[in-house]
Amino acid sequence: MRIKQPPSGPATNGLTVNAIAGTHVVMLGLDMDKSKVAGLLGFAIKRTDHTENERYWLKGMRAFKETYPNPPEGASFSTQDSPVQDFLWSDFTAKPDHNYTYEVVPVRGSPKNLTYDNAVAVTLTTEAEDIQNQTHSIYFNRGVIGSQAYTREFVKPPSKLKGAQKAAAYKWLSRGLEEAMLAFISQADSRRYALRAAVYEFDWTPVSEALKKALGACDDVRIIFDARVPGGKKGAENKKRIDAAKKQLRHHGLLNSKTGKGEAVAIPREQNPSYIAHNKFIVLLDNGNPVSVWTGSTNFTEPGIFGQSNVGHAVKDANVATAYHEYWKLLAQDPAANSLAADDEKQTPTLVAFPPPKGATPVFSPRKDLGQLNWYAKALASASNLDCFTAAFGVNKVFLSVFQKKEPYLRYIFLEKWAVKNADVEKTKKALTVDPFVQVAVGAKLPDASVFGSLNEFLNTISKNVRFTHNKFALVDPLGDDPVVVTGSANFSDASTTQNDENMLVIRGDKRVADIYLGEYMRLWRHHNYRDIVIKVNEATGKEEHNYLTSSDSWTKDYYRPGSVKSKRRETFS
Repeated sequence: MRIKQPPSGPATNGLTVNAIAGTHVVMLGLDMDKSKVAGLLGFAIKRTDHTENERYWLKGMRAFKETYPNPPEGASFSTQDSPVQDFLWSDFTAKPDHNYTYEVVPVRGSPKNLTYDNAVAVTLTTEAEDIQNQTHSIYFNRGVIGSQAYTREFVKPPSKLKGAQKAAAYKWLSRGLEEAMLAFISQADSRRYALRAAVYEFDWTPVSEALKKALGACDDVRIIFDARVPGGKKGAENKKRIDAAKKQLRHHGLLNSKTGKGEAVAIPREQNPSYIAHNKFIVLLDNGNPVSVWTGSTNFTEPGIFGQSNVGHAVKDANVATAYHEYWKLLAQDPAANSLAADDEKQTPTLVAFPPPKGATPVFSPRKDLGQLNWYAKALASASNLDCFTAAFGVNKVFLSVFQKKEPYLRYIFLEKWAVKNADVEKTKKALTVDPFVQVAVGAKLPDASVFGSLNEFLNTISKNVRFTHNKFALVDPLGDDPVVVTGSANFSDASTTQNDENMLVIRGDKRVADIYLGEYMRLWRHHNYRDIVIKVNEATGKEEHNYLTSSDSWTKDYYRPGSVKSKRRETFS
């Protein structure tokens, strides 16, 4: 949902508020007439939750030194007396399908004698995660074990928690992702239904239990699992993962079982052992007809659901579900990659023009060449206002060439790390710093020793190879009237295009989907960007002190300086 107030121009105090609501995130893009900025110390923000009948000032992590000279570790401050000094503010504590009013109040005066302008209020309803008549249901986990919020709530890392405490922490980290995944499977509760799954990493017991229960109810569950074992060190790593999947399947009676039709429940994917069967999807059939599909970046594992950042995306569309089912049937034959690539391109032809067709277009891999990967780069290069891009395993050269070209709009990039290979780190940094409007955040947690008065944060030890982001999605002009969202299992790489089994969805023209993805993207980007900045400042200065608010209106200058990143951000989000 998007609402701008006042709708026809700034209020008498020069303020406008542009609200973009997803499911768990509400972004407020603020703007103020330059003639009204003098003396502005920031913005106080009050939230009324009409659904739960609550009203209070929202909090931030910064304060004036004059009023809080020695803040305690991990302190947060009411924006009523510690106003927001930014023109983009996000409420990360919003809940789905809630009715809220946000009152944004310009704050002036001095830190010990604040004065308040009239508020600009905006009332909205956050998006519901699952609506009966909606095509898309989208679930992001929190993906931020390394955060002040996690430390404040649970004090210890997940590995040190037990019993009810650990269960509460995992529920907090899942934020509905596991629940939605299990609910999707549980729909197969009678003989009219069937499930067709294609899984990569698969070792989370509740998922296995849910599939076992579904098999007992519908007698028609079939699971393709990655069983490719190459030679060398990679083979040993793959075998460990495959053995874990087989253990789960065997323990829950799924490995050597048959459906009511006498077909194998578990189907190993073995051809081309040096490639990977990287899918994570489940198709629901009703009386033999595909009706919906669960997809996204989330492996059916503890790290995938609770550790690194991931998304689960359910699509209630018979045409999309049918395409996935046809792809599943091809995979079930365990074809060689070259044969499957020809079938994939026949079923889901490589996109050529931009923009893509309206609605949701599936794209399956492997493919015969890199045409589809090049199209993703072309899509990002076709933006007019904003790009958002994730990369868990480095930035492919085709995207580096796009981001090296200077553009008049913002491009955000969120990386797990600068590059997989150390030799590529400097090259990537150089390519992504050519254009100042390319803004990069790299996964990080705050260092220990209470930097800037923060609580010590915990590294995500649930996950081994990917600590921060495992997402694979891109957004093209998400704030426009015709946004494009690309999401799925593929890592925007050569291998994910021409070798691995992968699935992607290209969704055009759905502002609800774009709002949800954009809110979560900016939540993660700003979280890690802040930590990246703190680490760099700490390394450069060696100082460990609170990041205080500015005691004058000087903080606003960059937001009105032509050509500055902050000025462009103010213009973009407001």
